[in-house]
Amino acid sequence: MPKRSPALTHARKEEIVNACAQLYQSMSFRDITLKEIGARTSFTRTSIYNYFHTKEEIFLALLQREYEAWIADLDALRRARPELTAEDFSGALARTLEGRQCMLKLLAMNLYDLEANSRMENLVAFKRVYAASMEAVTRCLAAFFPAMTGEERQAFLYAFYPFLFGIYPYTEATDRQREAMDLAQVPYVQYSVYELTRALVSKLLQGFAHTHGGEPDLPRIR
Repeated sequence: MPKRSPALTHARKEEIVNACAQLYQSMSFRDITLKEIGARTSFTRTSIYNYFHTKEEIFLALLQREYEAWIADLDALRRARPELTAEDFSGALARTLEGRQCMLKLLAMNLYDLEANSRMENLVAFKRVYAASMEAVTRCLAAFFPAMTGEERQAFLYAFYPFLFGIYPYTEATDRQREAMDLAQVPYVQYSVYELTRALVSKLLQGFAHTHGGEPDLPRIR
């Protein structure tokens, strides 16, 4: 088989990931197959195996791309303004996640399965980008809250990142889920990604609010 150029390899991988992302907007992970993905590319389905060995590898690549886009948003936030109050930063960080619905939806999945069914080289590439996102958040904290110690920034990360894995189900519910909650008489109050993120970040920055700005209002039950 002739050797593919790096540019062609990258373009083919992007086309496959784009097809997966389009399907994921209206289909579940379970229902998306390599056949479905291949039908949306300009080359044969069997050619996908030259770039990804499993469906999970494609989804992991999509999640990696989402993290890369979020890192760019975080770095743009840090460069855009020389300083932010705790209130302003809480809102600005929340805004960076508003546009990352796909990332949050993927994080709500079982990542153990994605990682277990991906080759080590793909998993390592993803972990590097995941770590880079933590570094991007840390750069923002260091820029806007220079009084924070390294230990305090680490504590922020270890409270904020687990939150990312669970926020999507609290902001999106299917008709079936709503029906079940109604039948179970479980009250459902829908908040946005922005509202929940802003509230959490404001809580995590409470110790810095008095020197860097006031504490923002938490979401109110509607």
